[in-house]
Amino acid sequence: MTGRDLVTHFARFCGALRGAEVRLSLSDEIDGAGALGLVDIGDRAEIRRALRIALKIQPHDRAEYNVLFARWWTDDTAELPGAGRRSAPPTPYGRTVRQPADAVRRVREMGDEGDGADAADGDEIGYSPAALLRRKPFEEWSEADLRRMDEIMARLAVRLATRRSRRLVPTRGKGLVDMRRSLRRTLATGGELLSFARRARPIERARLVLLCDTSGSMDPHTKFLLAFVLSLGKVIRRANLFVFNTALTRINPWLSRRAVHRTLERLATAVPDWSGGTRMGECFGEFVDRYLPSVVDSKTVVVILSDGLDRGDPAVLAGAMRRIQRAARSVVWLNPLLGDPRYEPKARGIEAALPFVDHFAAAHNIESLERVVPHLAT
Repeated sequence: MTGRDLVTHFARFCGALRGAEVRLSLSDEIDGAGALGLVDIGDRAEIRRALRIALKIQPHDRAEYNVLFARWWTDDTAELPGAGRRSAPPTPYGRTVRQPADAVRRVREMGDEGDGADAADGDEIGYSPAALLRRKPFEEWSEADLRRMDEIMARLAVRLATRRSRRLVPTRGKGLVDMRRSLRRTLATGGELLSFARRARPIERARLVLLCDTSGSMDPHTKFLLAFVLSLGKVIRRANLFVFNTALTRINPWLSRRAVHRTLERLATAVPDWSGGTRMGECFGEFVDRYLPSVVDSKTVVVILSDGLDRGDPAVLAGAMRRIQRAARSVVWLNPLLGDPRYEPKARGIEAALPFVDHFAAAHNIESLERVVPHLAT
């Protein structure tokens, strides 16, 4: 088989992947062709790992990829030219491929993983570790992942804190020319236009109240959702943070510059009945009576992070939610169970609260939290 035959074989393999609805782009295919020049063509395991990385195969497509690879890359590949050595193959598009530095680095790093990487197929380095972590459900995260979350959440919080409004307001700096105001100014200068008035989109000053459920049913998600809450509290001045289970606790005093996972350790020991039961109605009633007038107004977004599993009276919860919705700009409910397509909001607590929720969304991974950011801005 010639080098051109190898390229044809690779192109047909990519076609089979597309036929199985595995998402590939043209640039992915070019990267894959280049990766063949960095590996031993006679080593099937090395080819499989290299192409999986270069083609950016997503975790949900990995099983289909493995099946098709076993079908298309048999032991006959040991007879291909280049087996036992590495040399850049021609590309399927008739031109030389310049290898992207990061793609080359990732394929070369693959060799350091050893044969054990195949056994832990779902845990090895993929095309974009950060992207995979963003999609990883919270219940599958480790303590090491939580430490990496500090940086991710900090960036997410800054995005919200620096989000530009859709409105245009007068500004003294750079911006769009406001002809109406510019012409009005000429009345004071005898009709002479000395400068232009301008308008720009200001940074939205978010006003948030966040209530996070720390009951036992939320244990797999609590640390990560609280990391989100604490990160927002660090960068948004007008944020009031609460946790609830059988009692309501305001946690603004716990905010500090220390790492989020350190703050969480302090909270777990200081908050009463952590990982206990839930009396959502009573907690929200206390929030309404003690804090609502001082922390919620028509520009405030109230965010509730809970699975809605409640042992209290649904009527009490509904009454408190009604008052919160009337006072706030909007109510956003983030439910980690909503990430499961089989989930239906039939628990008594969530059924009582939903009529008073303006936006009901999932909160099972970083990607779901990113999607909700636009709903948190005022």
